[in-house]
Amino acid sequence: MPPSAPGSALLNRLGRIALDTLLPPNCLTCEAPVERQGTQCGDCFRLLTQVTAPYCAHCGVPFIHAGQAGPGGVCPSCLARPPAFAAARAALRYDAGAQRLVLPFKHADRPELAGPLAAMMARAGAELLGRADLLAPVPLHWRRLLARRYNQAALLARRLAVLSGRPCIPDLLRRPRATPPLGDRSAAERAALLAGAFRLTPAAARRVAGRRVLLVDDVMTSGATAEACALALLAAGATAVDVLAAARVPDPRLAEG
Repeated sequence: MPPSAPGSALLNRLGRIALDTLLPPNCLTCEAPVERQGTQCGDCFRLLTQVTAPYCAHCGVPFIHAGQAGPGGVCPSCLARPPAFAAARAALRYDAGAQRLVLPFKHADRPELAGPLAAMMARAGAELLGRADLLAPVPLHWRRLLARRYNQAALLARRLAVLSGRPCIPDLLRRPRATPPLGDRSAAERAALLAGAFRLTPAAARRVAGRRVLLVDDVMTSGATAEACALALLAAGATAVDVLAAARVPDPRLAEG
């Protein structure tokens, strides 16, 4: 017979004690001792900048002050050209503190960081998770997936699915065409390079038709990738697309202004 709830709780607690004895918990980013596995020490945690209001009501880019918001609480870019997705949110500002979590997760074979990042994303994107019918990660091209060995966005989406109780379809979107790095490209160049880069199979299109999709990614920069994915999902019949990222790159134009 399965153990009772109190018995299961006791076994879990004993298991955690045994794990902490064999492998004392260390900070996720600096190896300093901490009380619980999968957490950061106080010094490292204080380096993180949570994305909180004020931010753009549409794309989620953080504002320096509320006066930067235009009509409807949106940024100048969204006023000039509203994105195809309905709303985007992120847990962290992509700065030096966030990079100490995100870069090892992306490039240093640290998939266990998906759990702490997803927990922060669940808090920041509670409203988006609450209205989502299903979750889908931004896909990687197969060559990049082979190099990294895992899709970090898919790991985050799976964790968020567990936390929210929403279904996750890891292969809903596909990326049949590789694209070059977009870092120094203009908005028009980004859109041109990503046009047609994401697709859905007929079977996937049937699963998305009439449903609201929450697109999951690790870092949102200009929003061009989210835009291209949203266009593909909407063309397949999705009623709306929201975006939830672990970190959001601030718009340097807002800093200058």
